[in-house]
Amino acid sequence: MPVASAVTALLAVAAEEEFDPNDVTPGVEGFVITFIVMAVVLLLVLDMVRRIRRVNYRAEARERLDAEERAAAGGDGSGAPTERPGGDAASDLPPSKPE
Repeated sequence: MPVASAVTALLAVAAEEEFDPNDVTPGVEGFVITFIVMAVVLLLVLDMVRRIRRVNYRAEARERLDAEERAAAGGDGSGAPTERPGGDAASDLPPSKPE
């Protein structure tokens, strides 16, 4: 019963205290800080999207250049491994699981 009486006393003291809205609201400063954090996050997301697009465009350009080089060298452009002097074409492939 000591726990129940302690909880009852705590609730009675809490009910008697005056509610001050200035103690529980963020105020203008809180909203300004929240807006600044939101703006920084937005700028970071835009920068990340720009960098991801740049990486994708570079990969596409590299693939096109590789395809042009294969076509100029007489390859069929299918992406199939070709015989290399002194090497095995199958060595470029990932290992496969036995069936």
